[in-house]
Amino acid sequence: METEETGFNSELKGKVVQIFTHFMARVAKFEELVAVGNRFLDSFHQGLDFIRRTSVDDTSEIIKSVIKSNNTDRMQSYIKAGYTHSSNMAENFNKLHKSHIQLLEIATKAKKIIKEFERHVEDLNLAIESANKTLQDLTPDLDPVADICSKEVIDYATMVALVYSMMKKDYMMQEKIVYALSLKTSSGELETYCLMWSLRPFVNDEIMHQAWRLVPLDS
Repeated sequence: METEETGFNSELKGKVVQIFTHFMARVAKFEELVAVGNRFLDSFHQGLDFIRRTSVDDTSEIIKSVIKSNNTDRMQSYIKAGYTHSSNMAENFNKLHKSHIQLLEIATKAKKIIKEFERHVEDLNLAIESANKTLQDLTPDLDPVADICSKEVIDYATMVALVYSMMKKDYMMQEKIVYALSLKTSSGELETYCLMWSLRPFVNDEIMHQAWRLVPLDS
């Protein structure tokens, strides 16, 4: 026959699994934003590098010969523009602007998901506290320091805390990168930003694999 403690543990596990499943669904959305943001950061990097690229070395004898043999108005305009087509320059400035706007939007969406993570953590803690309190009220003889949480419930709760911590640190890094971007950002800084965004140093892949294995197959 099922005891009150066992029954409450079963009910608690159901609530915890439900919260965890919803939490991981939002993690998947966060991961999508990270991947999209990585592409826009690369696009920003490429656009800024194009705008800053070194002009043609017109001291070269070969280049001098080419210019001399093609000394047209079009060539003169090209030289005055720093050996760059104005359309290409405009296109890359546009790419820079769009990439930055998209990154800002991604940062805003990611921040909302982080807030949702916080609510899931709170809901999880409340579910456990509520179940413990209810059982204590119904069974006063139960040891006051007893905890009805099974190993499974503890595993889910621990995983939510770990994943939330990693995602928040990851987001904070991305936010700093996005708001640091400007036309003055050096190529070296951009390379570092792209590398850090791609590597995600605060995210432990093994822990993430464990978290995904805990998600019910029928969710």
